[in-house]
Amino acid sequence: MKDPREFERPIQEIEAQIENLAIFGEGKSRDKELAALKKKLEKTRKEVFAKLTPWQTVQIARHPKRPYTLDYIQALFTDWQELHGDRRFADDPAIVAGFARFRGRPACVVGQQKGRDTKQKIYRNFGMPKPEGYRKAIRIMGLAEKLRLPIFTFIDTPGAYPGMDAEERGQAEAIAWNLEVMARLRTPIIVTVTGEGGSGGALALGIGDRINMLQHAIYSVISPEGCAAILWKDAAQAEQAAAALKLTAPDLLGLGLIDRIIEEPVGGAHADPPAVFSALEAVLAGEIEELSALGPQELFDRRYQKFRAMGTHLESEPTAPVKAKAGAAKP
Repeated sequence: MKDPREFERPIQEIEAQIENLAIFGEGKSRDKELAALKKKLEKTRKEVFAKLTPWQTVQIARHPKRPYTLDYIQALFTDWQELHGDRRFADDPAIVAGFARFRGRPACVVGQQKGRDTKQKIYRNFGMPKPEGYRKAIRIMGLAEKLRLPIFTFIDTPGAYPGMDAEERGQAEAIAWNLEVMARLRTPIIVTVTGEGGSGGALALGIGDRINMLQHAIYSVISPEGCAAILWKDAAQAEQAAAALKLTAPDLLGLGLIDRIIEEPVGGAHADPPAVFSALEAVLAGEIEELSALGPQELFDRRYQKFRAMGTHLESEPTAPVKAKAGAAKP
């Protein structure tokens, strides 16, 4: 199977040239060449990212340098205080949850967290929560409702952990309970898909009054590899599955499953994190002002109608009945 990020090779080659050139001392010749390379890099990025396929978008959503939940918390919130444990079994580092201030306003923040290096990836279970993670999340959200605080969730997970220990502790039940409780919380909920939105593991934090999605994020009922393994009995068909799943932000906006796309800088969120933070902060600020003006019952009613309307489709006009042939038996 070919390298899924082969499409980024031209960008990586120019970045390597810039890095090598930066080692040398200052000089007019060197500065001129460096400026030319940076200009070429910008042009190449625009060309590559202007024609991304769904499978290539999947690779951008999974990029190891992409900002994670704790990066968004550090950039957008102040006075962050993380809480731990589900009060039943254990704490799950794959989900971070707690309270902070957004532009001075107290709020609840919950999101999946991946790791950067090997040690962190193992500690965070590669961003795949177990039941105790979802139960911790809903415990903190329940506290937010009691305190009448808005809730911000950040989605970035390959999916819920499918291991035997998670199944033994009720993984499906934990996800289902999150869906039910989030649907009826009487406080504003703003969801943002920042990277991978994988299966029920993502949806467990995805019931909200507003659902935002970063431009190069993905959101799907199953991973492309998992879909390919089921439909074609071959995970190598993941590229074909990615196109069929309609998992990109424009696809989902067109289907009415998300409310807004947050534009990313050319090259993806990891190319210029401050730009993404700034764009997202402006959107969240506007949405929280709008939602905070609604009463608890109105929030509940609107959220209910929002999700009830998903999945509707138009049927074509029925065709004229086919006439039976002479001598054919009547139905």
